[in-house]
Amino acid sequence: MNLTTVPNYADLLNETQPTVIHSDQQNEIYAARLEALVFKETLTPAEEAMAELLSLLILDYEGRRFPISAAKPSEVLEELIAAHGLKQKDLADIFGAESTVSAVLSNKRSMTRDHIEKLSERFGVSPAVFFPKGHY
Repeated sequence: MNLTTVPNYADLLNETQPTVIHSDQQNEIYAARLEALVFKETLTPAEEAMAELLSLLILDYEGRRFPISAAKPSEVLEELIAAHGLKQKDLADIFGAESTVSAVLSNKRSMTRDHIEKLSERFGVSPAVFFPKGHY
């Protein structure tokens, strides 16, 4: 490829020959190519398209290689409590009693619809974060 000409998408595809990623080594190569594109001052439309393709391929591989399981509703609540510097007693008004907060956090009791509505409003999050995986 001549440095004075702007590469088109076909040139970039031919140069990189991107395919579905099947190894850590291939992932590292694609990540390095993506990084080189990302740190350019300006990208051509062809380079933007290549960066998008490489990003999707990397995300797909890393999603398969390093799956992240969905958090339990109680784990989400624990994180929100910690992030806001609260204690269980600070949510007694939502759950009716501190013992109910404790039971929910220890997975001995499920959150009710009313609990979820009040928690999502209090913390400014979607109610969906409090539903177990596969429930929504």
